[in-house]
Amino acid sequence: MRIENATFVITGAGSGLGSACAERLVAAGGRVVLCDLSEGVQDQASRLGDAAIAVQGDVTSADDIQAVVDAAQAHGDGLAGVIHCAGVVSVAKLVDRHGNPADLDAYARTVQINLVGTFNVMRLAAAAMSQNPPGDDGERGVIINTASVAAFDGQVGQCAYSASKAGVVGMSLPAARELSRHGIRVMAIAPGVFETPMMADIPEDAVAALSQSVPFPKRLGKPDEFARLAEQIITNSMLNGEVIRLDGGIRMQ
Repeated sequence: MRIENATFVITGAGSGLGSACAERLVAAGGRVVLCDLSEGVQDQASRLGDAAIAVQGDVTSADDIQAVVDAAQAHGDGLAGVIHCAGVVSVAKLVDRHGNPADLDAYARTVQINLVGTFNVMRLAAAAMSQNPPGDDGERGVIINTASVAAFDGQVGQCAYSASKAGVVGMSLPAARELSRHGIRVMAIAPGVFETPMMADIPEDAVAALSQSVPFPKRLGKPDEFARLAEQIITNSMLNGEVIRLDGGIRMQ
């Protein structure tokens, strides 16, 4: 698949990993439709110029994401791919220090956004891409989801987050198998600790400790490193049905 003149939807595009992906795809000659709940996504689209448009939307809403997909189809010659970066981080122990159980609604919200939201984006994007004329190797589109190393190495307090991201991992292969008849690939990236707004509220000493826990390089990942991997997945058609850890070798304790 070529990026030049192709149109991609990027969720969670207002900042962090999604923003970096948008910048990289536009630099490679692609067109992007940026989706985010934040109003800042409009500013991001303006910075990227005519190749980018923004549609505010909630990934758990069928109507919102259908509007994003429709915008992408109108922005170019069909929807070529999706990079799904939208998600939330949550921390809550099953039983707190006072013996109180975790809040069930908070757990459900994390799963709804991270897992159900991913499925919602996949199903609507795949339906649109299945109508594309086949390209090289009969390819019609590519879906890149964002998992996390927490899917494999969940820490204390991460039951909701780890479960939601493990679900994203679990969907990758069956979705790739199912969509293969339409010429649509499905991949997932499982990033480790990255320099994103999610890290902004973490104390500096905690960030330093996380950096030192990465075998090499001993630092947080940079959003553009995630974007470079997404770019490689788009252009390398043999990457399908797999989850790639992008973590410097870290194994969370």
